[in-house]
Amino acid sequence: MNGRNDNTGRRKPSKDYRPQWRFPFAYFLIAFALILIWQAVFSHLTVKTIPYSEFKEHLRSNEVVECRVSKDEINGKIMTRPGDGGGSDAAVQSAEGAAEENEFMFRTVRVDDPDLTKQLEESNVKYIGVKPDYLMQFLFAWILPIGLIVLLWVLISKKMGSAGQSMLSFGKSKARLVPDKSTGVVFNDVAGCDEAKYELQEVVDFLQNPNRYKSVGAKTPKGVLLVGPPGTGKTLLARAVAGEAGVPFYSLSGSDFVEMFVGVGAARVRDLFQQAKGQAPCIIFIDELDAIGRQRGVHVGAVNDEREQTLNQLLAEMDGFAANIGIILLAATNRPDVLDRALLRPGRFDRQVVVDAPDIDGREAILKVHAREKPLSDEVDLRRIAQATPGFSGADLANALNEAALLAARRHAKAISQKDLEEAVEKVVAGPERKSRRLSEQEKQRVAFHEVGHALVSAYSKGCDPVHKISIVPRGRAALGYTYQMPADNQYLLTHSELLDRIRGMLGGRAAEQTQYGEVTTGAENDLERATILARQMVCLYGMSETLGLAHGGKPNTPTFLQGDGSFYRDFSDETAREVDKEVKVILEKAYLEAKEILEQHKDQLEKVTGELLRRETLDGPAFYSLIGRQMPKEAPAAAPPIS
Repeated sequence: MNGRNDNTGRRKPSKDYRPQWRFPFAYFLIAFALILIWQAVFSHLTVKTIPYSEFKEHLRSNEVVECRVSKDEINGKIMTRPGDGGGSDAAVQSAEGAAEENEFMFRTVRVDDPDLTKQLEESNVKYIGVKPDYLMQFLFAWILPIGLIVLLWVLISKKMGSAGQSMLSFGKSKARLVPDKSTGVVFNDVAGCDEAKYELQEVVDFLQNPNRYKSVGAKTPKGVLLVGPPGTGKTLLARAVAGEAGVPFYSLSGSDFVEMFVGVGAARVRDLFQQAKGQAPCIIFIDELDAIGRQRGVHVGAVNDEREQTLNQLLAEMDGFAANIGIILLAATNRPDVLDRALLRPGRFDRQVVVDAPDIDGREAILKVHAREKPLSDEVDLRRIAQATPGFSGADLANALNEAALLAARRHAKAISQKDLEEAVEKVVAGPERKSRRLSEQEKQRVAFHEVGHALVSAYSKGCDPVHKISIVPRGRAALGYTYQMPADNQYLLTHSELLDRIRGMLGGRAAEQTQYGEVTTGAENDLERATILARQMVCLYGMSETLGLAHGGKPNTPTFLQGDGSFYRDFSDETAREVDKEVKVILEKAYLEAKEILEQHKDQLEKVTGELLRRETLDGPAFYSLIGRQMPKEAPAAAPPIS
């Protein structure tokens, strides 16, 4: 029967309905062998094996009814008479048991006995001779061992075949193809990065209308690099580009190219672009590009670096002799400083899109996006939550909203309240409440004076941020209390006097302990660390020292987009280092003396606010400023981290 043509012009094979006898015949042989084996096993289980001497005893007692005599064994039927003993077994059984077992089948191994036939005839036993069962002998001696060997060989061959296939699949790309309908993300689902979306809108427009750009000789960027801190939505933006453009989307990580075998990563890059050419126009997204895109170094000796080969192949695929038309490569990293320069040049990654931490408007928009499927009470003010979350990334804001939902569910509420949101922000910033950490009354009083010292010095320092909240509830791993401040406006530059005011506020807690008790505790460790780092930055990085002048002497310990402690490496001489230490000491001592002076001038307010804080354990901004008789400054978009 001839085949038919399908819509593509290819001939489809016709269906053959003839029975395939090979497999049923094999099943028949297997079933037949199993039946024979079962019969042999069943016969052995139902026949009683007795010694040859016992057989002769039954024969002399005329209890053997019939038997079959073969070359190696004798089997047949024995019928005992109840009450006559009937052999050794019958002697130990009851009359009822003997009556039940008066007839049984037996088997015994034949021995060389010339008088056996004569004794059988004298006892009138019906006996026959049996030829050997050559079929069973053949099955057990040949077929069964050979079958087991063949089965073992098939299993080993399959294992070796799968291992060989896995070896051959090393060079296959591990990219996951996500159809455009499955991305589930568009630009409306991404908030807080309007500039980045504007840059990427051009890529979407080119994928949707390529002819408009080609008509004026414009070329789309081959690669777009998304850089920014962790959690700011770089991967989400890449998915939104694919969702807006409606094209296939390949997603993988930079570590997917790395293997222990040299050449595997390069093979995977080639396979990835070969697959993408078949789906063009499409988008390839490589997350954590720095895993394969680090700068190439000069090695001493014969070194064949797998990572460098992978990078070389990626460079060739992006801008080599073979044109990759319709393929746009998106990549994300938070370490652009370590990428190879050849990777960042025009023609490969033509542009870099910075996805930084959102401002207050961006944070409010992100909160609205994540709050779509969460029930919020009418009193919720997301703008105020955005003001209280400076420096938060999109992932941090999503985590804060989730924590608020958990708090609402814990108290069996049907909607998330403003209090839940504020408590969730405090939990994310300062850690969860440690109710099990019980302080003595004296320790609690010291902590209260310490936190009120921060707040008072900040309130009477013009360059410090307004106090938003004071608490002596232990949180996190080490904080026994905290003072939460929020600045009055978006602030991107700080003056010399503002930096000095911030240092003074950091040292206000230690100054309050010194003023009230005449000695200090270990609670100011974090304050001293942060104040010292800021003073050293003023001297070494910002040129705010009259002694050292304008010289820049230090490099940050952490990369640009990764959060660090603010420390840096020094790149100056030991003599200059001594001058730096002297200048830092002068700044810290001056700020500390000014903080003590402020607290001594307002010692009555220090004691008044501390007493109220001990009674309530938490004071918000309006309550604090009301106690000291000052008007609370206007709160606004960003906030400094809490001082513990």
